[in-house]
Amino acid sequence: MQFLKNRVNAFGYALSGLVQAFKQETHLKIMGGVGLLVVGLARYCGLTKHEWLAVLGCIALVICLELLNSAIEKLCDRLLPDIDPKVKYIKDVAAGAVLVASIFSLITGILIFLPYALALFN
Repeated sequence: MQFLKNRVNAFGYALSGLVQAFKQETHLKIMGGVGLLVVGLARYCGLTKHEWLAVLGCIALVICLELLNSAIEKLCDRLLPDIDPKVKYIKDVAAGAVLVASIFSLITGILIFLPYALALFN
């Protein structure tokens, strides 16, 4: 029974972390808003199951990486509050991961939504 209680508690901590991050992190709010807009557009376009998987996967990927980036930045700031070139490198690399995922998601979105947009205007 303790195992189940520990799993429920762990889920609660994770949910609390998500809520706190979305309250505090501006980039997460922006990404969440863009994600909701994309989901609305996807519903309007009537995407296939595979297109939905790609779109939702991209949204999840970017948000997950931004959550990790935010955690890394907070940890670095806590451990070494002074400017340090090595810490800057760590933070820049973490931000770079978000950038790569965002560019990949943008390209994926163009490939998925462009045919729908062209059909709408033809």
